[in-house]
Order: sequence, then structure tokens, then C-alpha cells
Amino acid sequence: MNFDNSLIMMFRKTLFLIAATCMLTALSAQDFSTNYNAPKKYCIKGISVSGIKFLDPSVLISVSGLSVGDTVTIPGDDITKPIRKLWNQGLFSDIKISATKVVNDSIFLDINLQERSRISGISFNGVRKGESDDLKELLKLRVGGQITESILENSERIIKKHFRDKGFLNTQVDIIQNNDTVLANGVKVIFDIKKNGKVKISDITFEGSKAFKASRLRKTMKKTHRRDFNIFKASKFLESDYEEDKRNLLAFYNEHGYRDAEILKDSVFPVNNKRIGIKIKVSEGSQYHIRNISWIGNTKMPAEALGFILGMKKGDVYDKSLLEKRLFTEDNSITTLYMDDGYLFFQLDPVESHIERDSVDLEMRISEGDQATINQVTIVGNTKTNEHVVRREIWSKPGDLFSKSDITRSIRQLAQLGHFDPEKLDVKPLPNPAGETVDLRYILEEKANDQFEISGGWGANMFVGTVGIRFSNFSIRRVFEKGAWRPVPSGDSQSLSLRASTNGTYYKAFSLSFSEPWLGGKKPTNLSFSLFHTIQNTPSSSLLNASSQYFKVTGGSVGIGTRLKWPDDYFTIYNEVTLQNYLLKDWTGGYFIFSNGKSNNFSYKVTLGRNSTDQQIYPRTGSNFSLSVQLTPPYSAFKEKNFWKYSASARTAEFTSLKALNPNVSDNQINAMISERESAKRYKWIEYNKWTGRAQWYMSLVQNLVLYTNAQFGMLNFYSKNLGFSPFEGFDLGGDGMSGYNLYGRETIGLRGYENSSLTPIVNGAREANIYNKYTMELRYPLSLKPQAAIYVLTFLEAGNAWSNFDDVNPFNVHRSAGVGARMFLPMLGMLGIDWAYGFDAVQGLPSANKGQFHFVIGMPF
Repeated sequence: MNFDNSLIMMFRKTLFLIAATCMLTALSAQDFSTNYNAPKKYCIKGISVSGIKFLDPSVLISVSGLSVGDTVTIPGDDITKPIRKLWNQGLFSDIKISATKVVNDSIFLDINLQERSRISGISFNGVRKGESDDLKELLKLRVGGQITESILENSERIIKKHFRDKGFLNTQVDIIQNNDTVLANGVKVIFDIKKNGKVKISDITFEGSKAFKASRLRKTMKKTHRRDFNIFKASKFLESDYEEDKRNLLAFYNEHGYRDAEILKDSVFPVNNKRIGIKIKVSEGSQYHIRNISWIGNTKMPAEALGFILGMKKGDVYDKSLLEKRLFTEDNSITTLYMDDGYLFFQLDPVESHIERDSVDLEMRISEGDQATINQVTIVGNTKTNEHVVRREIWSKPGDLFSKSDITRSIRQLAQLGHFDPEKLDVKPLPNPAGETVDLRYILEEKANDQFEISGGWGANMFVGTVGIRFSNFSIRRVFEKGAWRPVPSGDSQSLSLRASTNGTYYKAFSLSFSEPWLGGKKPTNLSFSLFHTIQNTPSSSLLNASSQYFKVTGGSVGIGTRLKWPDDYFTIYNEVTLQNYLLKDWTGGYFIFSNGKSNNFSYKVTLGRNSTDQQIYPRTGSNFSLSVQLTPPYSAFKEKNFWKYSASARTAEFTSLKALNPNVSDNQINAMISERESAKRYKWIEYNKWTGRAQWYMSLVQNLVLYTNAQFGMLNFYSKNLGFSPFEGFDLGGDGMSGYNLYGRETIGLRGYENSSLTPIVNGAREANIYNKYTMELRYPLSLKPQAAIYVLTFLEAGNAWSNFDDVNPFNVHRSAGVGARMFLPMLGMLGIDWAYGFDAVQGLPSANKGQFHFVIGMPF
């Protein structure tokens, strides 16, 4: 290859000398004689440029180095040098310098240039339009630009590399230049591309490996796989992935103590037109163990304590990767320990002080430096959110010692607000070693998080539509401020939500809620309240007129919560008081124990939670636990047993009165009316205690691939066995978790792969689930995490069940399902989702409730 390049260079130089000689010969064609044996000096009296169309003549004369008034020797280097300078620009295909006029020792020169062709069009053959657009972006060729051999060669190289990186190792590129018949000196450039199919890996073999089997070494290569029966492993060859996997291979050896391991050589060779083979020759070296670990320069902590934190001791395999993590990167690493105590200028250098046979002595050289105090904390990028909202979530305060953990926690808190793009949150420390201080600059980028909700759900054989709007960064104090309504007052991180749901005349629901996350502005005390009203009518034959038979729920709640400091500051406690009124008139829906009367629900709810997830939309790490108990006063404890029942004399009197008012009604119907009145009296003030719990974990497996697990339960209990379960506040299990409406205050729990409400037991003609459990495991991967649209796909396993009585509970008797789905979060609409799930277990009495089920969600997260 080097020999061929030398020939090409010699050929080009020869052509240049011939061209320069021709240029000089052009001078002799004028009315003066040129004697090569007796060069003559001339004074340049004028210089002109001819043959160009697009370039500035004065610039070209300057580039040549010739100037009017210069004395030149002809023939000689005074003419060949300007030619060489112009030729080196790569802009011309021909250059001539000639004398247009000679008077005695004065000469007038003309520089005649032939410009290279210019691009008048660019096209690609053999690729799709999207690929063509990508290539245009990569090549950066422009119409009107000059075309040179180097440009074409570089373009061919870029195109081949682009497709090689996608697995097309045999890509061919033929560059066609067609003269433009319309534009003078224009050339249409056509890139004729043949990708020739992706090349896949037939096999990967290793030479020199003794400590590990080839199958184990192949597993270390995460992205470069040979073709096998695992359809989830791609076997295409990508050069960038291959280079990364060679580094992974050496890292694997290093983790097992083979510090001297190296790849001696590797080869990628063709097996056939569609397959390649890979052969890697390794030198493993010896497996090393730690003999001694010594610490130098540590004054803050004794060597014994540092050794305990490091967790590596004499005799352990010398794992360089683990050592790096324990010293620098883990949350409880030595570096983090020091930096959390203000030692910003801390430095640690692990040195292999002595190596003997298979043993390594490590010397940890520490330079603690001085503790750094935070001087200033500045915030940039909060164009909408008020600064005091951001500053109260930042744990790094001026005057405090620098702490790496405080910065990490601050980033998490800011991400949890939901007002900023979590992928672009950043902190830049600006240290001042001389003053032993550091300035912190928090960099934010606002994102839209107000939501206009248009959602739909299916339940009870009907479609329910919802329209709502939620302002997540509302500011109630700016309501009367001039100019604040753009479109609403914002910036204080308050939440205001209004929603309305209906399916027409049968069901209507309205709600209003507001929350203030920092009541008083000094402590993270959350105040919230909500109002709601629901109306359900029995089906009517008219779409415009609602039935006079109805069931109404009206209520409101007030809650207050705060962040705790113990057991740690991720814990919160929330208290809520709720009052609801249920009003029934001739309600014959068949789902309830009485059809006329009023019932009231006055309850207190307390929730203990701990949330350490890193962000809201796509959490990668952390957990979210909550345990709640909701209870009412035990009214039955202060009343007589069976207080709702009529005495014998009272029942007789009531029977006589109702019979007189309804003479044509049978005795059985009169007795049913009396029983209904007893039920209305029985549940005038309902009583219960309700326990719910949830545990969620998020774990990043590989980069953005996240494993999400969830376990939850619910239990509705009673105070008086004689009174029994409350007719309200139970659970409704099955489906997408959005049944379309909330019937009788039941809590809707989704379980994909089954129809809505299909797993709720039916007792005496009414759905009655007082206990449930549910387990979920999801594998999530994002396609886009941009603030304009966060999109991720998922696959899941799910199981759960519901029971009416505690005697029937079996946490292992569950209905199982599996499926796939996708989620898309749009700032104005919230979370949109679709799932397909297969329910494996049949539902008694509902043969079509399981198997393949689609679940759609618009505007509500799962």
C-alpha cells in the first residue's frame, strides 16, 4: 500500500513539473524572446485574472504572491512559485500565467484559471428517503460548492462507514458525475449505493484462553454475538460495538485478577458473502491477589476505618474494577465519604507499589486538602418557575461545607418537581482553592408540564369520556397580578386541577382540587383540598332526558402532610379528613343493598410513605413505599346491638302504615320496603377501617433498561361483626385500572389481561371485594426521553386476586397475565398508553374475561 502511494505522488509531481514548464513556455509566445540560459529581470506593471466566474480576482492575486511593482526573473521560480500556491488551493483544474504585453524591462501578466466544476445537484440511489436525508446531513455537501477528488473520496469513506456501523460491511459506493446541461461548469453528483445486505457473525473463537471457557468469554461481549438460537440476540457485526466489546473482554479479565491480560491480535474474516468469523488471541497472564493495602496521607480517618469501607482485604482477588468503584464511584465510596465532609480538593491515587509473582501491594496515596465552604449558589434556566421554589429544593446552602450527596439529592428533588427536563439537570462547581470556597451553579431547563386531559375508559359496558385541565406550576398569589395570566398565573409549583367526566345521561362526575407543597414557604408542608360531585342515573330511553332514579355522591377532603427527618428524610406523612354524602332515590342498579335513603362517610386517613425515585416520568433508580390506614369513628360501639332493626311493635305499626298507603301492594313487598328502610338506617353513618400498602422498586439493568417491580394490597375491615362490611370503600379488580367511573366509592385496581371488574367477587348480586393483592414486574426501555415526548416500551408479568371474606384469602391463588405495551408522555395530555395482555387463568362464570385483551389509556398514568 505504501509503495502504491509513492508511485502516485511521483506521478503527480511529474505532471506538475510538466504543467509548470508549459506555463513558462506560454511566456515565450509573446513578442519577446526567452533565453533559458540567460534569464532576464522584468518589473511587473500590471496583473489581470481571467477565466474565473465565482472567485474574487484581487484575492487570487494576493494568494499568488505577485504584486505590481515587483521585479521578477523570467524564466525562474518567480513564476513557478505563484503557480504552486494557486494549485495548492485545490480550486482549479488548469493554471496558466502569460505575458500580455512587454515594453523594454516592463511586463504585464495575466493569470488564466480554469475553476473546478461546481455541484449543481446531489442524489442517492439504492437507499430509502430517510437514509438519503441522513447521508446529506453527514456529507455536508452543498449545491454550488466546488467538487474535488478529495471531497469525493471523503464522501465515499463517510458513506461506507455509515453503513458499516449499521452492519452492512460489504457496502459499495459508485460516484457518478454528470455534466449539467443547464448550468455551465455544473456537475450533478449521483451516489449509487449497494448495501449488499447485513453481514452477521458466524462464530467467535478465542486462542490462548485457559482460565475461562470460550462460552463464558463470549458472554462478556454484550453487543457482539455469534448467530445462535436466541432470537433476542442480534448477530450483526458493528465495528463500534466490536471495539467496545474488546474493552469489555479485558475488563472481565481485570475483574478476575488478570491485570496483565491483553489482546495480542484479532481478525475479522469472511466466511461467505453473508457471514464473518471473529478470532481473538489473548494473553491472560497470571491471576493476581492482594497482599497488602497501606494508606498514606490520611489524617481524618484511621487506616482501619478506610480499609473497612473499602471492603477489600489481603488474599482477595485483585479486581481493578471493584477497586475503582469502592474508591471513587459508589455512593459510599472513599471519595464520596470525604467530599460529603467538605473535602472538595480531595485526591486519591491508588498505586501498585510492589508486584511479586502473583501478589500486589497497594499504596493509597491521599491528599485530603482543606475543607471547602459553599460561597454562592446560583440558578440559571428557570424561565418560568420562581427562584424561591427552586432554592427551597436545593440542599446545598451558602456557608455549608461542600457535600457531594447534597448535590445528588438536590438534583433528585428538582427532577421530582416535574418542571424541568431531568435529562438536562446539571451542577457546575466553581472551586476557589485559595479561598477554600466553592460556588455552585445549578443549570435547569424548563419543560411544559401543564396538562390538558382528554381521556377515555371502558367500564360497565359503556364508554366514559373525561375532559380536564391541570396546572402543575400554578401561583395563587399572582391571581390579581397584572400580566400574570399567560395563560394562568404560574411559578409557585402549586397544583390546580379541574375535571369533568360523562357518558351522557347515565353518568356525570365533576371534581376540583388544589395543593400547596410548601405551606408558609419555610417547610415542606403540603396542604391540599378537593371537592367532587358524582351523579348516576338508571338507563333512560332518551339521550337528552335523565331518569328520575339516581345515585349521587357529594364530598370534599382536606389534607396536610410533611417531610420527616426520621428514619431518614425520604419519609413523608400525610393526613386527610374526608366527608362524603351518598344519596339514593329509587336506585335499581342492582349493585347495592338499599335503593332509597342517605348515607354519610366521615373518615380520617394517614399515609406513611418513602419515595427515593430519581424522577417522575421515567424513574431508573430508587423505590416508593406507602402504607395507609383510613378509618371512621366506631359508631356501632355507642349504639345498641341491631340498632337499625324495628322492634316487633314498631315493625307492626310500620307495616300497618305502609299497607294503608299502598293497599294494592302485597305483604311481601311491604316487608321488603321495611327491610330497605332498616338498611338505610343501618348505613346512615358507615363505619370501617381500610388498610392499603404498596412497594415499588426501580433498578437500572443496563444503561436505560429498567426493571420495575410492584407489590400492593388492600383490606377493608369492620368494627362490628354484627354490622358487617361497609357497602362503600371496597375494591374493584381487573382491567386497565380506569373503569370509567367510580361506583359507590370503590377503589379501582387494574390487572391487565382481564376485563374491567371481572375479578371482583359478586355477592348477592353486587360486586363486593374487601381484600385484594397484586404483583407486577415490568421491563422498560425508552425510545425517547425528550421533554416534548417521552416514549418507552415495556413487557410485563402481572398477577392478583380479590376476595369478599377473609376466610377465602389465599395470596398464592392469583390470576396471572403477561403482555407488552407502550407509553408516551406528552406535556399537554399526560401519559398515553396501550397494552396487550394475555390472561392465563379462567374467570368463573365469565368465559371471555381472560385471554387476549387490549387496554387503552388516554391521559392517565398506570
